[in-house]
Amino acid sequence: MAESIGPMYGAAMKLSDFDFHLPEHLIATRPASPRSSARLLLAQQDTIRDQRVHELPDILLPGDRLVLNDTRVIPARLNGHRHRSSAQGPVSAAIEATLLDPQSDGCWAALIKPLKKVKPGEEIVFSDDLSAILDRVADGQAFLRFNLTGEDFDQALEQAGAMPLPPYIAAKRAADEQDKTDYQTVWARNSGAVAAPTASLHFDDALLQALSARGVEFTHVTLHVGAGTFLPVKVEDVATHKMHAEWGRVSAQAAADIAATKAAGGRIIPVGTTALRLIESAARSGQIEPWEGETDIFIYPGFQFHVTDALMTNFHLPKSTLLMLVSALMGQDRVKSIYDHAIADEYRFFSYGDASLLIP
Repeated sequence: MAESIGPMYGAAMKLSDFDFHLPEHLIATRPASPRSSARLLLAQQDTIRDQRVHELPDILLPGDRLVLNDTRVIPARLNGHRHRSSAQGPVSAAIEATLLDPQSDGCWAALIKPLKKVKPGEEIVFSDDLSAILDRVADGQAFLRFNLTGEDFDQALEQAGAMPLPPYIAAKRAADEQDKTDYQTVWARNSGAVAAPTASLHFDDALLQALSARGVEFTHVTLHVGAGTFLPVKVEDVATHKMHAEWGRVSAQAAADIAATKAAGGRIIPVGTTALRLIESAARSGQIEPWEGETDIFIYPGFQFHVTDALMTNFHLPKSTLLMLVSALMGQDRVKSIYDHAIADEYRFFSYGDASLLIP
């Protein structure tokens, strides 16, 4: 089932309404260690409190349900070489590929740099085990047909690939082996994402056990986060922005558990904007239902939430759709005061940064 939920609400808003100045040194390039030692800004009613993620069991209530995205990030960034014969002898060119998503015909959509160095039909060698033929190019995207499939492909990719760090981290340093652990949630199990559900990176096994002992419950859903999550909004009229589509699934059990918690008066708290976008896609009828398909739901001020009672999330980029989402939940003025506090108090921002718990 495909789900396209475009803008359909709210007064005209400008992109500049969602801008703010962020000092460069507040962009985190490594996560807190241990994970749950990250700072947590708690925004509840009219108050803001500075806490730590490991204090969540003291903040959340028995009967609350955290919704966790169990997508697994693949090491989607590959470096290889294209070899070509010429009159002067063999010619080699270095090629970087970032995998985007698998296609129904068996190819992978990918971003290739430099694209002009490869022609359809040519082979790119990434490792002794892994290579691909450039099948075709369309709309600036390359489509690669790999020499391996299934588990063989997964294993070769694990060895040859690097984690696809967000542009604002990749600009400061290259991905390394540590990122294969750091940029993955402890409950990741369904491979397919090329970006992490980053609010979930703050959880470790000890915190999950403490939350469970507190009476907090968990539901897993899957949304494969795509590279489009980092695409900038290029239109000044926010309502005309078109979201990228991402594949997700809310199982019958997950929908039933969420509905039962709502009925019992517990709170539904997605961990991360990806989990929130998915459960709200599955609840457009007014109540949560089993759901599977692609969603391009765009949440900005004026949106009616049907499931979400609070949100745990990191601090987002200026002028981003994620900042618009938290503004829809909390109100634009409230979010401005939250972000002013976070910047003044030197919270760490973006994917490897600190967290917030937003309770409207």
